[in-house]
Amino acid sequence: MKRKSKEIVAERLDQLMKQTPHLGTQMKLANKTGIGQTTIGRIRRGEVNATAENLRAIADAFDVPVGYLYGEETVHGIRVDMDTRQPSPAPKRTMGMTRGYSGPPPDKIGQLPLISWVQAGNWTEVIDNFAPGDAEEWIPCPFKHSQHAFVLKVVGKSMYNPGNDKSFNDGDYIAVDPCREARNGSMVVVRLDDDHTATFKQLLVEPNGERMLMALNPSWPNRIIHIHASATICGVVIGKWTAED
Repeated sequence: MKRKSKEIVAERLDQLMKQTPHLGTQMKLANKTGIGQTTIGRIRRGEVNATAENLRAIADAFDVPVGYLYGEETVHGIRVDMDTRQPSPAPKRTMGMTRGYSGPPPDKIGQLPLISWVQAGNWTEVIDNFAPGDAEEWIPCPFKHSQHAFVLKVVGKSMYNPGNDKSFNDGDYIAVDPCREARNGSMVVVRLDDDHTATFKQLLVEPNGERMLMALNPSWPNRIIHIHASATICGVVIGKWTAED
């Protein structure tokens, strides 16, 4: 049975904390990352899926790639067994795939799954259980992306601003990466509070840390909305395709 990503993250975080004494307790890691001690404990026990923001903060604290927490990337070119600090044996391959591999099927390598906006809103659950058949289709992606990236089709005109360098029209396809760091000005897909659907907007972060979402369309009603800490950033938009008429 394929292991869930939260279980892999829990194992990696536990190993990293044991290996790094100055970050070896929940309090120490909380002070370093700004993540609550309770949240760190739940991530370490594999009880919850860490948000993209928390994964980035944890990875930065330990100076490892975000993908390392998912078991996808190496540190300094090798996979490390943290209990022995020795390189692990090379993974065995079966029918062209690494054992335990959870990415696209072999004929879909270099492509991203097109999913629905409802699936995007439930991405923290989908990411653990996603199967190739769940995608509407697979789209070749020329942008650098993590294994967990996906594609959405833009709906509506809220992000359409032809007078701006950044503009996304109804029907455009956007590539979204949950492992990319969301910064002030990033185009993001966000799940608001307990609403299990997602919205696409530009992230604005005030100096005091307050976060807002802005529609790029200058004529859009309620163009700016404030978001609470409970809002989940499902991923950062890393590129788009524009459909030809």
